[in-house]
Amino acid sequence: MRVDCSIVVAMLIAGCGQRKDPGPAAPAGIRADVSLAPAATCESLTQTVQDTAVRQMRSQIDAWKSQPPPMAGPAAAGAAPGASAAPASFSTTNVQVAGVDEADFVKNDGTRIFVLSGRNLFTVTSWPPQDLALAGKLEIEGWPGSMFLEGNQVVVFSSIWSPPPALVAPPGGAVSACPINGCWFSWTRTKITVVDVSNLSSPTVTSEIYLPGRSAGARRIGSSVRLVLGDDVRWPEGMRWWPAYDPAIDQSPDRFAAAMAALEDANEAIIRKTPLEDWFPKGERKLAGGGTVDVGYRCTDFYLSNAPERLGLVTIATLDLSHPEAGIDRASIVGEPGVLYATPQRLYLASRHFWWWPMAGQRDWTYVHAFDLSDPHRAGYIGSGGVEGWVGDQFAMDDRGGYLRIATSTLRLAADPVNPGRFRTEAGSRLSILAPQPSGTGGQSLALVSGIDSLVDGERLFATRFVGDVAFAVTFRYVDPLVTLDLSDPGHPKKVAELTLPGFSTYLEPIDEGHLLAIGSELPLDSLGRPDWSKRAIQLSLFDVTDLANPVRTAQALVGTAWAYSEALWDHHAFNWYRPDPASPGLLAIPFSDWSQTSPGVPFWGSFVSDLRLFSVDPAAGIAPIGSLGLSDVFIQQSYGNWTWWYQPWVRRSVLATDQSGASFVYAIADAGIRVAPLLQLSAPLGTALFSRTMAP
Repeated sequence: MRVDCSIVVAMLIAGCGQRKDPGPAAPAGIRADVSLAPAATCESLTQTVQDTAVRQMRSQIDAWKSQPPPMAGPAAAGAAPGASAAPASFSTTNVQVAGVDEADFVKNDGTRIFVLSGRNLFTVTSWPPQDLALAGKLEIEGWPGSMFLEGNQVVVFSSIWSPPPALVAPPGGAVSACPINGCWFSWTRTKITVVDVSNLSSPTVTSEIYLPGRSAGARRIGSSVRLVLGDDVRWPEGMRWWPAYDPAIDQSPDRFAAAMAALEDANEAIIRKTPLEDWFPKGERKLAGGGTVDVGYRCTDFYLSNAPERLGLVTIATLDLSHPEAGIDRASIVGEPGVLYATPQRLYLASRHFWWWPMAGQRDWTYVHAFDLSDPHRAGYIGSGGVEGWVGDQFAMDDRGGYLRIATSTLRLAADPVNPGRFRTEAGSRLSILAPQPSGTGGQSLALVSGIDSLVDGERLFATRFVGDVAFAVTFRYVDPLVTLDLSDPGHPKKVAELTLPGFSTYLEPIDEGHLLAIGSELPLDSLGRPDWSKRAIQLSLFDVTDLANPVRTAQALVGTAWAYSEALWDHHAFNWYRPDPASPGLLAIPFSDWSQTSPGVPFWGSFVSDLRLFSVDPAAGIAPIGSLGLSDVFIQQSYGNWTWWYQPWVRRSVLATDQSGASFVYAIADAGIRVAPLLQLSAPLGTALFSRTMAP
């Protein structure tokens, strides 16, 4: 097959010319000059989508050519949380950056709590605490997962799954054969439902927008909501990934390779004939007076990358709640979403380089794209850059003083000298600092200005936190080094010290200028020096990092057994640090669950507990447990056919509030409802608001 070099986008080229060898082509290499460019025309966007699809399809099939022929190939492929009018203080959603709200399934404003549970939005009157009561309920289309609260507007994001067209049964008929994406596959749309909650007892929908794709994260800055979506293109249904079963092909490697090559050519012909509108899904906005407006993808929304990407769709959708009539503005990329990080001024997307398949000499690499958020109505592209390694979560990125600091876990592939054809991995972690610089295209690029090549050799990052001109990183293999970093000179960052302890931390919370509060797992070492997971426990740690050269753990609290779990281990929205008075100890609330057999004869499943655990945290006095608040007496009954079961609701979020006299109150939030109690009398709840639920069909 001849590849026309004049039309292939640079990001897709591994070499042009006559293909004589049906063997695999080399994966495209890392682009040091990564950038995005607006799609000039619909034709150029179509070309990019088709070229990317061809390259991905051929690379996948090429990788299988050298494998033993299958006995029979599949018929279709896969695409790829004292009374007064309001409390004196209260906790809200735990966020990374001040002024940048993050979507969660629980929101509150001191007097009202909103919870997404099942398919419903529940509105609750929460202040004064003794008047806690369920006020209203609104069913949300699809499966609601997160939301924002802005004044009297709640913005709910829900997922709606629908089968591909070939799976939809005709009236009175049966579902047709599986299409290319497989019977298991379904398309995803994200619905944005704007709800007026000025009347708590009667929440009312004011706007409904359906966008193609699944939510990859959302941020709110004032009235401006930014939703990042990831989506799959709609591969043509006529494509196949394996030749039809033929014993003669299966018994001959040469015939098998030839059949695969012919299959590639046939697939490419289908891809080249598929128009742009067939690749992209549709979107719509419901009008108040009835009817809908198309808000599907537009060619002018797209930016095209010059770096290797899997064929996917990434969209930054902007909705300004102060002008909802303006609808949605979008900026889209052909690629995958990766990790989202945002400040009030910038939004960053970090996505990994795509190697197609592993080969010796490869290394993990991340491309970072920056967007300007100064306009509340849209996100404008600024520039791109790249760093070695992969970004674990949003806390691994930080923007300060014009510099973007990124902590990454690294992985390199090297040929195994003992086992030819296999690889050995070389793991590590590093810090990279980028800064905007003029690019050759007249825009900006995020150029690497400095870094620390190795934080800890052989260990990947488990937690990172940037605090002004310093940073802290936790890596893990068998023990947990807490690494302190001095970033006061962006051109010469320094690793200062390591504090090595058993286990690891997964989240770090700065509680003042010199102390970190961490949650993670305690993992004692066995006689061989390896972690003993049978003795694991949830671990809370208090670190004094006043002296970067001498970090010290000043307090530790172990919670639960080896079976214990807290959502706060992996979701910072469940970690509720509350300290309204800096002169007094702070409070930590975390959801907790465990299976602990407290007495002989009690079955394992009968020893489950889920509640909210409260701790007093003071840099001088350490960490002290206060008590727990749960809903263990509330069991939810569900029935399906002739089978009925009950389960105890899991506590997943919390709200802490303080009245004018200084008395604090604790709200434990589960999927079954909310319970409130005084902090000093957790065993004497003031009220419980239960959510009504119905079994989903």
